[in-house]
Amino acid sequence: MVAMGDEKQSAADMGFDPGMKRKLLAGIEAGLLRDVHAVLVSRGGHLVLEHYRDAPDESWGRPLGTVAFDAHTLHDLRSVTKSVVSLLYGMALDRGLVPPPEAPLLVQFPEYPDLAADPARVGLTIGHALNMTLGLDWDEYRSYADPLNSEIAMENAPDRYRFVLEQAVIHAPGTNWVYSGGATALVGAIIERGTGRRIEDFAREALFEPLGIAHFEWMSGRDGIASPASGLRLNARDLLRIGQLVLDGGCVDDRHIVSQRWIEMSLKPSVATGDGLRYGCFWFHDEAPVLGLPKHWVAGFGNGGQRLWLMPELGIACVIYSGAYNAPDGWVSPTRIWREIVLANLRSV
Repeated sequence: MVAMGDEKQSAADMGFDPGMKRKLLAGIEAGLLRDVHAVLVSRGGHLVLEHYRDAPDESWGRPLGTVAFDAHTLHDLRSVTKSVVSLLYGMALDRGLVPPPEAPLLVQFPEYPDLAADPARVGLTIGHALNMTLGLDWDEYRSYADPLNSEIAMENAPDRYRFVLEQAVIHAPGTNWVYSGGATALVGAIIERGTGRRIEDFAREALFEPLGIAHFEWMSGRDGIASPASGLRLNARDLLRIGQLVLDGGCVDDRHIVSQRWIEMSLKPSVATGDGLRYGCFWFHDEAPVLGLPKHWVAGFGNGGQRLWLMPELGIACVIYSGAYNAPDGWVSPTRIWREIVLANLRSV
C-alpha cells in the first residue's frame, strides 16, 4: 500500500530534491504547466509529492464546473482505464475464467458467424486485441467531440461489438499497431462473458476491494455497457495504489491478487506504435534518462492529459490528472511534469 507520509521530508528521504514541489508550483503559476488538476508521486510505496488545484472539469464530456480537487475527488481516467482492464483480464485469466491471449477472437463472439467465416478475420486472437494489432480499420485520431471518431461511432452503434469486428481488414493481424478503444471493448466483453459479471462488479471484487478502493464510478454508453476503453473514474490516490500494485508484481498485503506472470507478460513491449513508443497489453513503453542513464518506463495515457507513469526499476509511480480534454497539445504538460519535475529532480537511484 502507498504510505501517506510528510511530503518534503519523504521526498528527500526517497532520493528526490526536496524542492520538487516548489518547482511544480512555480511551473503552474508561470503558465508553463497548464490544465493541471492533481499530481502525485511515490517511490517505494511512499508518497513523496501530492498537489491538487481548483479547476474546471468534466465527466465524459459533461461539464462539472469548477471542482475543488482533493484526495477524495473522483476524476476521469479516460484511456488509462485500458491499463486497468489489462489487470482485470489478467485476474480473470489467473482464475481460468477467460481464454489465453493466443485463443481465437471470433470464437468468443459466436453471435457473428458471418464474420467468423471471413478468411481475412480467421487469424484474429485475443492477444491482437490486447496489443491493438487487429489490423481493422479504426480512426481515433479525430477529436472525441467528432461523431466520426471510431470510438464515438462505436458508442452510438446499435451493436458495439459487431461495429468493431466488422470494420474493414486493412492489415494482417499482428503486423500494425492502430490505437483502438474498440479493441479494449472486445476484451471487456470477454471479461464479462468469462466471469459472468459486469466489468465494474468484477473490478470491485477482484481489484478495488483488495486495494482498499471504496469509491469509483464507471461510465456507461447508451446501451448500458460500462466502457472498458475510457469510462473509469477514480481519485488520484487510488490510481496510485493500482500503479503500486503493478510495481509490486501484483502483490498486496503479502497476497497476489494478480499473478506476477501476467504482470510481466502484460508489461512486455510487443509492437512499435510508430511514434517512438512501444506497446504491450494496454500499456505504453519507452525510456527516459535518469542521472544520465536510460531507464525503462511503462504508462497508461488518457485524453486530456491523464497519466499513470511507472518506472519499475526505481519503484517510482506518478499520477497526473489534467483538464485539457480533446486538446491536441494535452500531452505536453503531463510529459513536462514527468520529465522535468519528477525524473529531473531525482538525486539518487
